[in-house]
Amino acid sequence: MELTTVWFILSAVLWVGYFVLEGFDFGVGVLLPVLGRSEKERRVMINTIGPVWDGNEVWLLVAGGATFAAFPEWYATLFSGFYLPLFLILVALIVRGVAFEYRGKRPDSPWKGWWDRAIFIGSLVPAVLWGVAFANIVAGVPIEPVADNLEYTGGFFNLLNPYALLGGLVTLSLFVTHGAIFIALKTDGQIRHNARSLAERVGLAAAGLAVVFLVWTYLINPELPFAVLAALAAVCLVGALLANRMGREGWAFLGTALTLALAVVALFASLYPNVMPSSVDEAFNLTIDNASSTPYTLTIMTWVAVIMTPIVLLYQGWTYWVFRRRLSTDDIPEPVDAINADQKARQFDASGTSA
Repeated sequence: MELTTVWFILSAVLWVGYFVLEGFDFGVGVLLPVLGRSEKERRVMINTIGPVWDGNEVWLLVAGGATFAAFPEWYATLFSGFYLPLFLILVALIVRGVAFEYRGKRPDSPWKGWWDRAIFIGSLVPAVLWGVAFANIVAGVPIEPVADNLEYTGGFFNLLNPYALLGGLVTLSLFVTHGAIFIALKTDGQIRHNARSLAERVGLAAAGLAVVFLVWTYLINPELPFAVLAALAAVCLVGALLANRMGREGWAFLGTALTLALAVVALFASLYPNVMPSSVDEAFNLTIDNASSTPYTLTIMTWVAVIMTPIVLLYQGWTYWVFRRRLSTDDIPEPVDAINADQKARQFDASGTSA
């Protein structure tokens, strides 16, 4: 197997890791105003992803870095042509990260409310735009020779076509389902039951949207080899919803994780050996050969990946193991302002009684 193919597969693996792990982060953030009906419930939801969300984002950094090093032409065309949506994703991720850190800096409700909105928007925007971006890649984008280079020649609004927007709704609904099941897996009490109920409803909507998207994809390009992988993803999603109904959140979470993983694998399988198909002419497609780095660069990267990847996986697995137990509202202490108000009320009652 050539190193270009190896790194195409490794890129797919990195995106699988990102969508599976960051996917439930996005789902929890989007569901914050839906399931978080009180301050304690919102705290519980945030605490489920608090120890892991920043580690999950590392997969995006590694995927971007690997694309830059292994396929610089793909990186240049993708990040220049999709500059505005990727910039919006970056801003949303920054805002979301700041919100996680600053939400608890002050106890008053308006302060926390604004940061809760930031978490919601910072999770919603990437969940939709990643689907828009990858749907455009599958369908093909206008790529033409410009000054001896293959470059994206469309604009931002070319990317917001109905097919791509449907792809955004598919990723959003899958992430929300994944996130709801993760909340049910990591919590106890009423919020757990509410999350399970919501996961079932959103999961059915996600399945319907995914079917429409797959049919549309087939009509665009009936030669794409994704039928088997798409069928497996559908089976995993149905299995996840059945396990969720039976209260087996662990199996349900595994099912949605496999659904997302198989969806990403199907995307990369439909692209190979291309990395960005051109909608203008197949001769202008970016492939693993004309977009790759030199064999020497790929060789060095391979040795680094062989050494470092197991270490990263072990560390992240250990993190999840340490923070594995369920959370409930009983684990959340009363806010400082509420405690102070209660103490003042008791002091007032005591002074009034003595008087």
